[in-house]
Amino acid sequence: MKKKILLPKLKYKFNFVNFSILIAIVLIIASWMFIYKVDKADFGGLFTEKNAFYAKKFLKGMFGIGEETPAFKDAESWKNVLKLTYETLQMSVMAAGFASIGMLLTVIPAARNVAEGKLTLSKKWYNWILFGFIRVIYIFSRSVPELVWAMIIIFIFKPGIFPGALALAIHNFGIIGKLCAEVIEDTDLRPIRNLASCGASSGQILIYGVMPAVMPKFLTYILYRWEVIIRTTIVVGFVGAGGLGMDFKLAMSYFKYSEVTLILICYLFLVALADIVSEGARKLSS
Repeated sequence: MKKKILLPKLKYKFNFVNFSILIAIVLIIASWMFIYKVDKADFGGLFTEKNAFYAKKFLKGMFGIGEETPAFKDAESWKNVLKLTYETLQMSVMAAGFASIGMLLTVIPAARNVAEGKLTLSKKWYNWILFGFIRVIYIFSRSVPELVWAMIIIFIFKPGIFPGALALAIHNFGIIGKLCAEVIEDTDLRPIRNLASCGASSGQILIYGVMPAVMPKFLTYILYRWEVIIRTTIVVGFVGAGGLGMDFKLAMSYFKYSEVTLILICYLFLVALADIVSEGARKLSS
């Protein structure tokens, strides 16, 4: 009697990370092939004598070479740019504040576990309607770039830092809202069940069980987006939203390159300040 030889079954396990790396490599190769073969791009054209001349001229202008009084050596220029720096800081704080207030008012019903009734331990028929409605608002607000929001709002309000702050707030409201809603969805349910077993209401569960657990992460996301907002103020300034961005556009238009350097120095100061404040706030909340 012949014995049957049983061959081991080969099991293939799908690895998402390896698959993603493979797809990324394929896309990179395909992109460069398109650039060279289809678009016929010539990168040698970037390093021409003409481009070198304009780059040298621009860099000299930024360092004030050839100017009688560069902007970063003029007291009046410093006074004007520091005033605009303060306006830019105001705009960023207003934008982060408006976006955060909007997020706090809408984030609870935007969490999936609240809609399912797992977090508050009570199911309401309108939870899914609120969830879908708020999530659509989040998608819409963040899908429109800050510059487009600023262009729309400028038609309603006069140019200034308020339209810029409002445009930045609307865009970042959708981003912060989505991030914070996901934080609530990842909340540990054990303390919630303990409160519910003690007879706590839905409101008490949210105030005493959910909010203390998620606030440190909320603060981290809000401060992170505040840093991004500071850098983005230059973009909304291009359409008359005030701050350093508007002055940057004018300086580039009139070839005042040393003033561009001064504005970039002030932006560097603002970003460094935001980083220091964010780091300090995170240490206090942890």
